[in-house]
Amino acid sequence: MRELVFATNNQYKAEEVGNLLSGQYKVLSLKAIGCDEDIPETGSTFAENAALKSKYVFEHFSLNCFGDDSGLQIDALNDEPGIFSARYSGSRNDKENLDFVLQKMLGVSNRNARFTTVICLYQGGQNYFFEGSVEGTIRAVPVGDKGFGYDPIFQPNGYAITFAEMTTEQKNQISHRAIAMKKLITFLKGQPSS
Repeated sequence: MRELVFATNNQYKAEEVGNLLSGQYKVLSLKAIGCDEDIPETGSTFAENAALKSKYVFEHFSLNCFGDDSGLQIDALNDEPGIFSARYSGSRNDKENLDFVLQKMLGVSNRNARFTTVICLYQGGQNYFFEGSVEGTIRAVPVGDKGFGYDPIFQPNGYAITFAEMTTEQKNQISHRAIAMKKLITFLKGQPSS
């Protein structure tokens, strides 16, 4: 089975992606390859940050790698928290970030938002980008105990429940990361096996 590095230390993201790629590729986390660096995310877009991560792993470990950057974009907050989603409140604490968003959304009637993921596969000296997004709305109160981050306040369009109320299987059918991963998988399947 071919191996690919996923440039993440987030165990939840690694599990989600591992489930999506199971049976096709063995996905290695940064920890699995001995990388305990906090790879700088100094880009101004999801795509730039994803590319920085995958290129860093290739340059330091000589392994093909894909990195992603994801975030919540809320219309009423000018697409914030965006690339700062993981540290929007000034902390990397999920609950503090979620509470900060809810505080900013108090009294706001436009609750439209989307989750976006951009994956960058660095392979053979080239970047390949795959994007996924899912539209939804921001709930006024967190609901559900599954998932992570902003999942308890994000209700995808067409559903009466939040991401945090969905099983992993349900979320993997519709999530922004799943959409981008499916594009990556289609691309990888089209390559000759080596």
